[in-house]
Amino acid sequence: MLKLIFKRLMLILFLLFSVRGMAQDIEISGVIKDVNSNEAIGGSTIKLKNSKRSAIADQQGKFKLAVPQQMNSGKLLISYLGYRPDSISIDTSKKYYEILLDTKSDALNEVVVTGVSRATLTKENPVPIVSVSKKKIEQSSESNIIDVLVRNVPGLNAVKTGPNISKPFIRGLGYNRVLTLYDGIRQEGQQWGDEHGIEVDAYNIERSEVIKGPASLMYGSDALAGVVSLMSSMPGIDDGLLHGKVLSEYQSNNGLIGNGIGLFYSKNHWSFALRGSYRIAKNYSNAIDGRVYNTGFRETNASGTVRYQTSKGNSTLNLTLYDNIQGIPDGSRDSLTRKFTHQIYEGELDDIKNRPIVSDALLNSYELSPLHQHIQHYRIYNNNHYKVGEGDVDVMLAFQQNVRREYNHPTMPDQAGMFVRLNTLNYGVKYNAPKILNTEFTFGINGMYQNNLNKNATDFPIPDYSLFDAGAYLFAKWKYEKWTIGGGIRSDLRYLKANDFYTSTNAQTGFGQHVSPAEDPKANLQFPSFNKSFGGISLSLGTTYQLNDQVSLKANIARGYRAPSITEFASNGLDPGAHIIYLGNRDFKPEFSLQEDIGADITLKDLSMSFSVFNNNIQNYIYLSQLLDAGGNPIISAQGDKTYQYQQSSAQLYGFETTFNLHPEAWKGFSFDNSFSMIYGFNRKAIFKDKKTGGEYLPLIPPVRLLSSVSQDIKLNSKLVSIMNFRAEGEYNGAQNRYLALNDTETATSSYLLFNVAAGATINYSKKYPLQVQVQVSNLLNETYQSNLSRLKYFEYYEHSPNGYRGIQGMGRSIGLKIICSF
Repeated sequence: MLKLIFKRLMLILFLLFSVRGMAQDIEISGVIKDVNSNEAIGGSTIKLKNSKRSAIADQQGKFKLAVPQQMNSGKLLISYLGYRPDSISIDTSKKYYEILLDTKSDALNEVVVTGVSRATLTKENPVPIVSVSKKKIEQSSESNIIDVLVRNVPGLNAVKTGPNISKPFIRGLGYNRVLTLYDGIRQEGQQWGDEHGIEVDAYNIERSEVIKGPASLMYGSDALAGVVSLMSSMPGIDDGLLHGKVLSEYQSNNGLIGNGIGLFYSKNHWSFALRGSYRIAKNYSNAIDGRVYNTGFRETNASGTVRYQTSKGNSTLNLTLYDNIQGIPDGSRDSLTRKFTHQIYEGELDDIKNRPIVSDALLNSYELSPLHQHIQHYRIYNNNHYKVGEGDVDVMLAFQQNVRREYNHPTMPDQAGMFVRLNTLNYGVKYNAPKILNTEFTFGINGMYQNNLNKNATDFPIPDYSLFDAGAYLFAKWKYEKWTIGGGIRSDLRYLKANDFYTSTNAQTGFGQHVSPAEDPKANLQFPSFNKSFGGISLSLGTTYQLNDQVSLKANIARGYRAPSITEFASNGLDPGAHIIYLGNRDFKPEFSLQEDIGADITLKDLSMSFSVFNNNIQNYIYLSQLLDAGGNPIISAQGDKTYQYQQSSAQLYGFETTFNLHPEAWKGFSFDNSFSMIYGFNRKAIFKDKKTGGEYLPLIPPVRLLSSVSQDIKLNSKLVSIMNFRAEGEYNGAQNRYLALNDTETATSSYLLFNVAAGATINYSKKYPLQVQVQVSNLLNETYQSNLSRLKYFEYYEHSPNGYRGIQGMGRSIGLKIICSF
């Protein structure tokens, strides 16, 4: 059945590619200006709705764009950061347009491109999507890009292992249930692990979009909870001159020093970009723990882009290099002083309670511990967007390699405990067909091939394996008057294959090693061979109804699919960075979710509001359960590593999200923004019914969260300082008493309130280019707190401590300075 669906969709796609239109293009032009000052807005984006055609306004706000001559009801979508996006109708008899943008934000008119067949307005999209602009990203002072998004997207949280390690969670689900995209390429880098973050250059992110809810229809497996899409910066001004941006920042708490540079050139059909960044940080601190040992990092990034563009479309070739050396905290301390200690011996010689104390000099230095992880990620990818007849086609091909080493042997610091190399080949073809009877059709295929290889290591949590993944989908959107209805179907297949994997003990080192049976007849068969296939059908159906220009009602239902990850299916060993021994289950079935969303967006003259209610039922939900010995005690290794085995049941998550933003038109530049989210998660396995903390509650469920901020942008009548901005923010996280207490998996979490303040200015150091200065104080009152999504909360070996605190607290007060210079 699956093969038949696949063949039919491929046939339809082939036939549509064979169609060629005879329409001629005409060129329209215009200028983009500020409605208040009448000044040109250079760098504005002009998109032809329901098409990949777009243009970028030059420094004088001028643009040119080729459109089909026979277009009857086309629209231009115009957007620029800090301004309200707008749309205008095209009259092909009119060749020149003057477009005025206002600075007031308007969520209903926001243009989104993720999770839909083509660029569309938020008010027409039934799927909950939140965009985060470049302005919001640049005005935030966080340690990584995921934490920036968490501050701007209700329902998005992060599981953290220190400042630079944040794994996105959407509505209570994360890891392989959240798909991260980089320029439309799915991020593949051992994302099942706890102890590393997203391998991207935070200084190179132009904007981001977050889909909340199953997005399997467009992306297949691993988008069960949603998608975090990150879009890199691209050359924007076609004037034949070299442009660039230099960014520098400093954060006082962990001494973070970051520098980045981007160079851009564009003329006629060609555009080029070169980017690089370097960040270094030492151990962060708080009022209880002091400096937290081994939470520093050193990160290097480089990337390059070449783009060729014509009136018919464009081709882009990108290359990115990511290198991160990251500390791995283990939380070991002296039992009397609670000062951090460090490991110097192994095995039976390693007495956790008598490890030496880390010196103050080492805690305050940028020197990284020999026990750390080294993650490298390389990408080369090609995106193509071209007009085909009256439709358009996207073709994507990408190769990425992720190399991950974890060094956990103090007696042999150059010997990696874990060393895995993952190669991934991504591919995708998508065709947006011409509109027929008010209906837009999109056909596509995408997938990937992976090969994972264990290299010179001593621990092997996962085997060597190969994976092939393929999916085909059909999406349709019908629009008539106030109604928009969109839906589709997708079929997925995934194949996993591995050979027998043997290990033995190295007689010289005493550590484990990968061997063949010929090398050691007594070798242990740690991973028996497997040849497994998974498949699933994904569905989506949603509608929006515009009561008027201010109110949009939405409803969506989606069925998501996810094949078990390699750890869930086949793991059998220690992950040294996570300090966990994982055991998989080869009898697992794919997860399937059914999620319903109901919501509304309201945008009035002086305020905007939104709300969304969701319910998500998951079949074959996969979760971790701690293993116990015959006496009911947790099985723990000599180094304190616990053993967990994956299990499967059904689960339910539901919740509510809302935003309220006040921006009076009479009070220029003022904004009072609020977001609220609440999520409940339950394990519906029969044995856990009514057990609550004894197994009924799902782990890693965020508590109630309220984020409120007051901001003011002030335009000055000064040629030197044109704009100043001020912001005060409060973040409240409620107590989490709905936690998984079974086998001490989680503990209750107290509520806490954090305050942040920020101020910035735009300085016109030349007639054409600005210098942006931003100062932010995070955790202004130096509050002591623990997030229930922080893994460091459980990094503690002693049941009782002198001051009553367990685990590691969150980051204390930090003053951040960021300077961005354009040229």
